[in-house]
Amino acid sequence: MEFTRTAATRDGDAPTRDRVARAILENGPSTAADLARRLVLTPAAVRRHLDHLAAEGVVESREPKVYGTRGRGRPAKVFALTEAGRDSFDQQYDDLAVQAMRFLAETQGEDAVVEFARRRVAFVERDYAAVMALDPDLSPAQALAKVFTQNGYAASVRELPVVGEQLCQQHCPVSHVAHEFPQLCEAETEAIAAVLGTHVQRLATIAHGDGVCTTCIPQTRTPVPKKEQS
Repeated sequence: MEFTRTAATRDGDAPTRDRVARAILENGPSTAADLARRLVLTPAAVRRHLDHLAAEGVVESREPKVYGTRGRGRPAKVFALTEAGRDSFDQQYDDLAVQAMRFLAETQGEDAVVEFARRRVAFVERDYAAVMALDPDLSPAQALAKVFTQNGYAASVRELPVVGEQLCQQHCPVSHVAHEFPQLCEAETEAIAAVLGTHVQRLATIAHGDGVCTTCIPQTRTPVPKKEQS
């Protein structure tokens, strides 16, 4: 996947700015401090690159989402890729894909679109069992993150107190197509629920303007055996 730039923006700092943008793509909205640690750069250097990327319209600053009780002080802003920033990564086939989906919908109807969407995510069921067999100590969400990452998504897991885990897809290779055809997102959610054998909740999607696709994976509770009565 190559991050493309115009000739006017190519300079000695361009490779580092590309690393900053890719780190946000792969890890989701990040603070300058997070990026500095991840890329082994100084915070000042990262902020300079972020300012340049923001001026180019590649990234934008956002207020961070806070889970649980907010601590004292104002949390550091996070930087996320804009839609234009995502467009800079390999999505040159989006127009063709959208046209093909429109043709399918017009000639074969809604059912054909749904069936195509389900076939496209057949990798979830196919690969999930293989990943779990190789590493049975993985949680369901961790196994799914590996499956999606292997298939073009930059996926990770965030623990949610009490609820369980959250599957985070930082990149979606079909996000622009899914904006017009949400059946693609719905098929992903359906496939995740099918392999886990439980209901899951899709909380956000890149296709509809969120910085990351998030799916809540309920905590699997192991039943506590009842004590035998004496």
